[in-house]
Amino acid sequence: MLTGRRLLFIGGDARMVEVIAQATELDASAALIGFDRLTRSFTDTVFADLSEEVFAQVDAVVLPIAGMDDSGVVESRFTDEPIVLTEAHFAAMRPGTLVFTGIARPWLTKLCDTCNLRLVRLMELDEVAILNSIPTAEGAIAMAMEHTSITIHGSRSAVLGFGRCGQTLARTLAALGAQVRVVARQGAQLARVREMALTPYPLSALEAAVADAEIVFNTIPHPVLTAAVLSRMRRDVVIIDIASKPGGTDFRYTERHHMKAILAPSLPGLVAPQTAGRIIADSVCRILAESSTGKEE
Repeated sequence: MLTGRRLLFIGGDARMVEVIAQATELDASAALIGFDRLTRSFTDTVFADLSEEVFAQVDAVVLPIAGMDDSGVVESRFTDEPIVLTEAHFAAMRPGTLVFTGIARPWLTKLCDTCNLRLVRLMELDEVAILNSIPTAEGAIAMAMEHTSITIHGSRSAVLGFGRCGQTLARTLAALGAQVRVVARQGAQLARVREMALTPYPLSALEAAVADAEIVFNTIPHPVLTAAVLSRMRRDVVIIDIASKPGGTDFRYTERHHMKAILAPSLPGLVAPQTAGRIIADSVCRILAESSTGKEE
């Protein structure tokens, strides 16, 4: 239970609604900023403003999966009003206050260090990232189905990157009957690809992996599908880039050469917000409960 814990939710999408629901069901109280268009109601929940007094009274702040940018802007699907956090908001919090975010950009990290706040990067936790890879993979494949005129079964599909999302994506594509090639950097990853009966390519052989691919899924958050690589690919290829913004694809090149390339970060929040929200909520509530008993998260 989270009885007596005071939480502040700032912005986000439908995933955050599930986190609010689970936290309040566990008897926490919640203040909401950036949710003025939210129609769902919860027990012991109030709408708040961006005053320093609000921040000073809470045990934890929950930011969206995208966190905040380096100018302090926090995005929310449930308000048209701008949300901009300042150093004063963080300084107002008591030392040791938990700050949850999906990803943390440099300024957020610096502010939490300076103000002695406990920053939790949810998307770096295996328990979140591994489960989150399921709706990510399903959403990416659904997007590919929508934008191709072929079946996934029998398709020449390439997965760039073999992290938590890449692994789930490659396994799911193989289960659907695709001819799956996986581009990975580490020898251990390439060995695992081979063990899964998929076709491994080292990163140095990226061009060969994608040259005649019909569908390419990129999970690498660095420029890998450059103009030089794209110029050697099929013009009718479909590229689904699920890496964090700005992705790993030269979208200027694909647009100019009429190639289908889609940047699709944060897919879980779009295709399965309830499931994705519950995954996040489980970890947030666990960490909050353990922090009240002195356990490490």
